[in-house]
Amino acid sequence: MLYKRSSALFKDAEHVIPGGVNSPVRAFKAVGGTPIFAKSAKGAYVYDEDDNRFIDYINSWGPMLLGHAFEPVVNAVIEKTKQGTSFGMPTEIETKIAELAVSMVPNIDKIRFVNSGTEACMSAVRLARGYTKKDKIIKFAGCYHGHSDSFLIQAGSGAVTFGSPNSPGVTQGTAKDTLLARYNDIDAIKALIEANPDEIACIILEPVAGNMGCIPPKANFLQDLRSLCDAHDILLIFDEVMTGFRLAKGGCQELFGVDADIICFGKVIGGGLPVGAFAAREEIMNHLAPLGSVYQAGTLSGNPLAMAAGFAMLTSIDNDAELFQRLAEKTAYLHKGCSEVLIASGITHTINRIGSMISIHFSEDEVVDFESSAKGNNDTFKTFFHGMLNEGIYIAPSAFETWFITDALSYKDLDETIAAVEKVAKSL
Repeated sequence: MLYKRSSALFKDAEHVIPGGVNSPVRAFKAVGGTPIFAKSAKGAYVYDEDDNRFIDYINSWGPMLLGHAFEPVVNAVIEKTKQGTSFGMPTEIETKIAELAVSMVPNIDKIRFVNSGTEACMSAVRLARGYTKKDKIIKFAGCYHGHSDSFLIQAGSGAVTFGSPNSPGVTQGTAKDTLLARYNDIDAIKALIEANPDEIACIILEPVAGNMGCIPPKANFLQDLRSLCDAHDILLIFDEVMTGFRLAKGGCQELFGVDADIICFGKVIGGGLPVGAFAAREEIMNHLAPLGSVYQAGTLSGNPLAMAAGFAMLTSIDNDAELFQRLAEKTAYLHKGCSEVLIASGITHTINRIGSMISIHFSEDEVVDFESSAKGNNDTFKTFFHGMLNEGIYIAPSAFETWFITDALSYKDLDETIAAVEKVAKSL
């Protein structure tokens, strides 16, 4: 494939945008090469500025559950745009989508909309601190909750030490209140709680990790976290920005039968427009201003276009009883096909899958946390990425990202993808 226009556009962008991109992973720095500039998308396909067509497994990093340019969402946005794009005042559509979301997701009474997943997670942690009157939080290595200061922390010198900033601009004061643990390791959590008695406000995690590849929780991991939180008056926060309304109608709480105290949403809930949300039981949410003293605000929160898109998306999901079964079957089909051709080619690999999320790791080890995921961040992945791109298959330009399956994918698309894997495997 030729990427002449994309290459030219990237050079232009580099003059006026840091690194030529508005989000770092788009720059292809992890895999090398020049990023592809999208021009349009429809269904399961994205088209670049050179008119190349790609089967898309990024899907705007998750929200395109029902495909690009999904007609009910597009129509809802067009009609709402005709009435105005922003008011800074309450609108009926905010209440309608809130009522729908609360009806779909277990264990929540109220929800507040924000503008991004980062905002949702940042606000959830502030709410947890305000509610518990404690300062420290526990997060997991490899779980990404946006670029708020509290979340840009790497491991210290041991399981019970304070974290340290891994981005300039994050203060040591912030770092000392963020404790880092290994995903799927309940003993690490127990050690942190014992070392910081009555100081931990919340534990935040992706109940299914999607930012170190797709990594499901081990058996009873979430249940054990719930028990620990109950025993020590700690709030459990599920970051379901990726998994909410994707893995089940009610997200991971429904899927695993575990109640979180606060749940964060993004991606699917906005139908592709910039939006996030966080939700909880009434007793927790009533601590937010203007009812309570925990302040959170946003001029564009509840934007009518985003609310209209989200309402159309959630309505379509709510009305499709077979959606999640179809998605799981397509993902399983892709898993089986890819695994068979990689095994036949003698390529060492591990595939993780749950629902409509899947990732291929070029490592023989079981991938259960960030450390084991990092073993697949290698030259084999980089060659694989560019080989797939050349075959018209667009996957994330990073070994640490999950693939997202959309309902718009046909089995013909899946077969084309598997055939591309078989062809690329010969060069690995």
